[in-house]
Amino acid sequence: MPYSRPQDSTATQREPFHRWFGEHAGATAYRVKEVPLDQLDGWLTDPATGNLVHHTGRFYRVEGLTVTVRDDDAPGHTADGLPAERSWAQPIIVQPEIGILGILVKRFDGVPHLLMQAKMEPGNINTLQLSPTVQATRSNYTRVHRGKAVPYLEYFTEPGRGLPLADALQSEQGSWFLGKRNRNVVVETQEDVPVREGFRWFSPEEMRSLLRLDNVVNMDSRTVLAACFPAPADGPEAGEDSFRGALARSLAEPDRTTALLSRLTRIKSARSMTRRRIPLAEVPDWTRERDRIDRLDGRYFSVLGVQVEAGDREVPHWSQPLLKPAGRGVIAVVTRRVDGVLWLLMRACTQAGTFDVAEVGPTVQCLPRNHTDASPPFLDLVLSAPPERIRFDTVHSEEGGRFYHAENRYLVVEAGDDVPLEAPDGYLWATARDLTELVRHSHYLNVEARCLLTCLLSLR
Repeated sequence: MPYSRPQDSTATQREPFHRWFGEHAGATAYRVKEVPLDQLDGWLTDPATGNLVHHTGRFYRVEGLTVTVRDDDAPGHTADGLPAERSWAQPIIVQPEIGILGILVKRFDGVPHLLMQAKMEPGNINTLQLSPTVQATRSNYTRVHRGKAVPYLEYFTEPGRGLPLADALQSEQGSWFLGKRNRNVVVETQEDVPVREGFRWFSPEEMRSLLRLDNVVNMDSRTVLAACFPAPADGPEAGEDSFRGALARSLAEPDRTTALLSRLTRIKSARSMTRRRIPLAEVPDWTRERDRIDRLDGRYFSVLGVQVEAGDREVPHWSQPLLKPAGRGVIAVVTRRVDGVLWLLMRACTQAGTFDVAEVGPTVQCLPRNHTDASPPFLDLVLSAPPERIRFDTVHSEEGGRFYHAENRYLVVEAGDDVPLEAPDGYLWATARDLTELVRHSHYLNVEARCLLTCLLSLR
């Protein structure tokens, strides 16, 4: 039976979660099988372009893209060691429709609790992960597939069902999506909410604890939590001479987002990006075989197909293409204490599908095996950090509805004087308060930065 009441808000033990999660996993049969791309039911290869398309014309497409990025302020090379002007071509997911990632909040004994679900996605490395109350594309929640209705959707589509706590259009992975956005929304309700099978109320303490576990809290949950995770800046730890104390004081800093946005705007003004969609069959350095699409040197990612069976989803079986990265990535933020306040080194990040030239990203955001010649800035510092300097270190999965076994190691590393306070070109220092303010607005923090911010806030 599903839980109809939340656990005690002060409980931080994980056993009740694991028991509930295990019961749900054992109650439903899931099956994901890799199959050749030309055997995907309902998916077609356009004979003129080689693009992968759904027979309805909805959901998403896999096309080709050429990209040229130029940094006018860079004298030959950027701070990352990249040429001031660089071009490449790649496959990319085109999904212009805007989905909903929504978390429903209700107070029990004055404490806000979050309604989450155990959801299967075909690309999840462990099948089930903890998802938002609603995680649905527009094609799904308008029932193009003629499947079951999305539970709790009405709280996020019908005005007056609750109080919006956060609501913004946010970008998805720019390396793999072309300008993809989802609505990240949090709604607090006072209604009596019937708890369906596979759903459960979680306290903030439980969510903080679960974020320390590998591959449990999915990406869609992490991006929404960044805007609603309770992060009081006036707790007793604010007086501590510790990392938690420095983080508390960083959250209590005066609002300086105007200055931060001014620096980001200067970077974006000097950086240009030209993109052109091309037929998938014409992407150079990539090859299409019967079963998948790969880059000739084996780097970056592949495109493969899967057949899926899941009895608790809106439709019980389907096929689809997924992107599979070439290895585990690293997403990390380097921090420093300055006069007892924690500062975070962020990077203005431009990727193939970035919605608006550049967004604020983590210090490091890469797949190390792609960099055979030289490591990106700060990667060696992050990977060689001694244990006492690592404040957060957990492997989290990326969006299992489009990516197959995509994992990143999320790290928060505290550096010392070896990291200068003068930010390199293309980088900027920010407080935790800055990021919590920016995340409530569209198109400032990329999805990797939002997920990492949630991890950082869990340390409170």
